[in-house]
Amino acid sequence: MTDVSNARPAAVVTGASEGIGAELARVFAEKGHEVAVVARRGDRLATLADEIAAKGGKRPTVIELDLLANGAVDALAGRLAEAGLVTQYLVNNAGFGLIGSAAELDQAEQLAMIDLNVRALTALTLRFIPELSRTKGGVMNVASVASFMPGPGFAVYYATKAFVRSFSEAISYELKPSGVKVSCLCPGPVATGFQARAGMSFEGLMGAMKPALVPAEEVARQGYDGLMAGKRVVVPGNVNKVMVWSARLSPRAILLPLLGAAQMKRA
Repeated sequence: MTDVSNARPAAVVTGASEGIGAELARVFAEKGHEVAVVARRGDRLATLADEIAAKGGKRPTVIELDLLANGAVDALAGRLAEAGLVTQYLVNNAGFGLIGSAAELDQAEQLAMIDLNVRALTALTLRFIPELSRTKGGVMNVASVASFMPGPGFAVYYATKAFVRSFSEAISYELKPSGVKVSCLCPGPVATGFQARAGMSFEGLMGAMKPALVPAEEVARQGYDGLMAGKRVVVPGNVNKVMVWSARLSPRAILLPLLGAAQMKRA
C-alpha cells in the first residue's frame, strides 16, 4: 500500500487511450488533478499526455497495461507507487462490447468482456478503496444506459453494465461514512472507437439512436461534475434520461422485441 503522507494524490483513468476515457483524463487534468492514464496502447497514451502537458497541465503518468493480464491489478498498484502516486480518484472506464447473438459470438471474447467489464473493474475498486478512504476521494465506474434494460443482440454487454451500476450504487452507500464518493456514469451512444470494436453502426433500425448521441467531451464533463457532487448515477443527455425512464416503465414483453429488432441484425 502506498504511503499517503509522502505520495501525490492522482486521478487514475483506465481505458484512457481514446473516447470517453481520454476525455475524462483531459477533464481531470483541466480541473487541476494529477492524472495517471492506463491502457494497452501506450503510444496513444503518450500522445494524450503530451497534449495535456502542452496545454499547461502536469504531464500524466503513462501506464501501458493490459488489465486482462494476470496480476494486472498488482502491477498497476506497483507502477503507481513507483511514480510516487496515491489513488485519490479511480475512474474505471476500460471495457468493450460485442453485438450479435450470444450463441453465435465467440465464447472466449464474451468471457473476456466479463473479465474486463466486471472482474477487472471490481478488483481495481476493491484494491484501491483503502487509498480512496485515506484521501477522501472517489470512484467513477463507467456503465451505460444499457444497464437499465435487457439487450438481445448485446446480451453479455448489457448484463455486464447492469452489474456495474448495481455494484456502484451499493458501494456508494457502503462507503459514504468513509467520505468516499462513488458515481456510476451511464452514457448512451457516443461516437467513439467503441462502436467499431463492438461491430455496430448507426444505420438501419439503429439509426433511431442518433438523437441520443452526446459528444464524449460532454459525457466526461457531466461525469466529473456528477462525481464531485456525489451523484450516485449520472445519465448525460435529455434523450438518454427519457430512454432510461421509459425502459423502467416498459413491460419486458414490449421492450425485448423492440431492442431485439434494432440490435439483432448487423447493419
